[in-house]
Amino acid sequence: MSKFLIAILLGTLGATSASAADIQGEWARGDGNARVKIAPCGKDVCATNTWIRPGTRKEKTGDRLVMTIQPSGEGAYAGSAFDPQRNLTYKISVNINGDSMTTRGCIVAGLLCKGVNWTRIGS
Repeated sequence: MSKFLIAILLGTLGATSASAADIQGEWARGDGNARVKIAPCGKDVCATNTWIRPGTRKEKTGDRLVMTIQPSGEGAYAGSAFDPQRNLTYKISVNINGDSMTTRGCIVAGLLCKGVNWTRIGS
């Protein structure tokens, strides 16, 4: 799973319907190279790669990001995400507005950050 996915998603909580702040469901990354399913996993929320464009380096189907996040405002979540494939933990924020999601992940004490846009697919 790439740092882009990590900048994601990361999120939780919520009903299973596609409400404005519901992070659960299927999402397509803005660059068109990945799709993920976000769902509860134990007390956390996991984003699992369900499809990766052939030839995309450093990512594969089945890679998972484990997020420990809490609501931080209307349609917003914040917390941390653990990438077991790379043994890295990221600080993340997630903002959801309808079927659009923006994620931002940071490492190295917040000095290296990356934002990613997502679109909900299916419902």
